[in-house]
Amino acid sequence: MELILKQDVEKLGFKDDIVTVKNGYGRNYLIPQGFAILATPSAKKVLAENLRQRAFKEKKIVDDAKKIADKIKALEIKISAKTGSGNKLFGSINNADLTAAISKEGVEVDKKYISVIGGNIKATGPYNATIRLHREVVFDFPFEVISEAK
Repeated sequence: MELILKQDVEKLGFKDDIVTVKNGYGRNYLIPQGFAILATPSAKKVLAENLRQRAFKEKKIVDDAKKIADKIKALEIKISAKTGSGNKLFGSINNADLTAAISKEGVEVDKKYISVIGGNIKATGPYNATIRLHREVVFDFPFEVISEAK
């Protein structure tokens, strides 16, 4: 079943992508939730026209995302957390904590666009996260989790 996505769907595609999915997934989840519409020939023509009109606006959005990415890459983030024996954290560090640390430096990023590689962090040390500001602007961001001074 061919569908046109109306918004980003994780692990499937981005808004305005034409994707092929199993019939049940499309009929029972994507279409009723408003995530997609059927890719009929007329819908494909409308999509092509919309993409043509939006192409020059998209360039400005990509340039803005690249500027924000350069600002974030210049940052050196160290997140301090309480630790126990063996450098294990009390609790864990996740994408929300990284978002808060980046926001303190003056750059706003929504936590849903940050993916900490390996999931939740439970020990001190250097780590990486993937930040996606736009479908064309995705980069790895190194950061460090350090022990809080007692």
